[in-house]
Amino acid sequence: MWPFIRPINLIRYLVVWQVNGPLVWLPRDLSPEISLVLGTIVADRLPTSRARHWNKTLAPWGKKQGAGGKMPKTIPDASWPIEVVLFVYPGKRTYGQGELILWELKLMGESADHGLFLELILPAMEEAATTTDSRWHRKHNLWGQFDIHSVYAARGPRWEPVVREGRLDLDYRPTPAQWADGLTFDVKSKRLFDHVAWLTAFDLPATGNGENKASASSRRKASADRAPTLQRILASLVARMTLFLPGKYNTPDDVWDSLSEGEVSRLQAAMEQAAPLSVRQHDIHRASRDAPGRWIGTQTFLSILPPLVPYLELASILHIGRQTHFGCGTFAIS
Repeated sequence: MWPFIRPINLIRYLVVWQVNGPLVWLPRDLSPEISLVLGTIVADRLPTSRARHWNKTLAPWGKKQGAGGKMPKTIPDASWPIEVVLFVYPGKRTYGQGELILWELKLMGESADHGLFLELILPAMEEAATTTDSRWHRKHNLWGQFDIHSVYAARGPRWEPVVREGRLDLDYRPTPAQWADGLTFDVKSKRLFDHVAWLTAFDLPATGNGENKASASSRRKASADRAPTLQRILASLVARMTLFLPGKYNTPDDVWDSLSEGEVSRLQAAMEQAAPLSVRQHDIHRASRDAPGRWIGTQTFLSILPPLVPYLELASILHIGRQTHFGCGTFAIS
């Protein structure tokens, strides 16, 4: 196992919903609706003492949401009280009866517990599939018009069935470590990469190394925000890794301190090698205002050296930057 990933607890679920109504129109980004609807159902089903935490995290929606459960024009910075990523696979927006909608649910850190999935999330999905709740009822809406076709858990690059044809396998228990089984994160790959395609919108915070500080002109600053350097992406991965350390309020310095000397040297070398690999061209533009995240598009570098590839592959799995709850901050390299 690559030592860098040893502390990462993660369970990845591939969720497949099958539309059973005549016509469904999806919003531009489905993940906020999944968060709001499933989160509200979970809170409604819990006893008052446990629901308090869920209601607190759902509160920002109440300030933004329009009449009749209409989604707000701007997505609030809201998440669940458990660490979860809701990543809807890119696809079309109109679905007919029998068509499949695929999305990935990732339980992370202390929340990487299959018991949480069975106790909270799966029952909420089942209720959402048949709901007649007026809060979610709109013309051609998804809610109440789908079946849970199947659910799979990742074991490395393979998906193993948890729910198949609507039936739950009660004997199957995915572990927080099996996501990495068989993933090589191979730095010896002979493939040459230079391209990053953002699959979801991203909003990477300042790295603290001066890269995001005030520049000579607002145009230069906007360009740096739109097309992040490889060094900035790696720094965002280190920031994301704070989630997997024991305790709360960890910093990137704590991540560096937790690494072995050998891993510190490898990561430092990757950072140094990334520094001169500038963005050659990009088509990064503002994301839609009614979806989470800030920028989206593609960018091409002079090259992506092999030692950087494992860290980039990991960043794409974990998601980086802000609003990762809604699936922001994942990409593909080629």
